[in-house]
Amino acid sequence: MDDHNKRILKILGNDCERNIKNALKYLEYLNNSIKYPCSLTGMEDFPWEERYILGGWDKNEYEKLKKIKASYTDDFELIEFKEPIPGTDELIAKVRRKSDKKIFEIGLSWLETTDIENHNFILIDDYSSWHVNY
Repeated sequence: MDDHNKRILKILGNDCERNIKNALKYLEYLNNSIKYPCSLTGMEDFPWEERYILGGWDKNEYEKLKKIKASYTDDFELIEFKEPIPGTDELIAKVRRKSDKKIFEIGLSWLETTDIENHNFILIDDYSSWHVNY
């Protein structure tokens, strides 16, 4: 069993299924464990960006949209974690974009810390591993 799984088991117990009950357990754990300030960025392109990243869509339009939408290339400061949107099991990160102070709400599994040496890196990386693999 890898370290991710060991830490996830410690948080959720024997039932690590991805569901709302465990998402709320994870939310409580993160709220008690995260250290602020916490700097984040996108782990990979956000769903709205995919068509621009893969090509074929207008680069100028992409640059304009990045000014009003959160981009995986942005640097964010974590404000707080929020409960999943009803009908989902994805924790939400309320973040402030550092460049212009705009506020966004982004699924936590789409984000990672900007500093892999930071205490928060493992916490958020483990959450993403749980959300993607369970």
